[in-house]
Amino acid sequence: MITSAVPACPDESITAWALAARAGDPAAVERFVQALHRDVLRYVAHLCADPQAVDDLAQDTFLRALGSLHRFEGRSSARSWLLSIARRAVVDSYRYASTRPRISDTPDWQLAVESAQPRGLPGFDDGVVLLDLLAALPDERREAFVLTQLAGVPYAEAAVAGDCPIGTVRSRVARARATLLDLLAEAEAEAEEAANVGEGVLAVC
Repeated sequence: MITSAVPACPDESITAWALAARAGDPAAVERFVQALHRDVLRYVAHLCADPQAVDDLAQDTFLRALGSLHRFEGRSSARSWLLSIARRAVVDSYRYASTRPRISDTPDWQLAVESAQPRGLPGFDDGVVLLDLLAALPDERREAFVLTQLAGVPYAEAAVAGDCPIGTVRSRVARARATLLDLLAEAEAEAEEAANVGEGVLAVC
């Protein structure tokens, strides 16, 4: 079953920390970074085709954000503001990479996301399965789904982060969810069929 993830910290608290950090509170800076570090890693990993670049892009995102805090006025949540900066960081990295020789064309964002997740916890295997299913989605639908259903970002703020109308976000999420449910049903049917074949072989033996 596909469910939405609840953010670890309320947006109001994160935005308050961002505003306090803007005023020069070093403790607020640390809380702001800690509260959103995992969200930025996951989001960047889903957008980036190079798993080796995820940590660098996350660091670049926070450096850009901290350098721009004086312009943050709290009109939107600090979470959506930061994720929009992360998106620009990834786009800029693609532009920079396009001017340099490419080493590999193989997208492997799944590996980066898996490496950012804790092992040995209930539901981890299901999370890996979800990553495999997400790989089948078009990039824009995957981005919208990750933002709203995994990172817990409201649709309006996902529209800001994705630089598109809120109706487009809703449409992309709905289509992504329908595709994921279809793929999940197919996978379960194939697993059940394989299990039945296995039982038949054992019965013959």
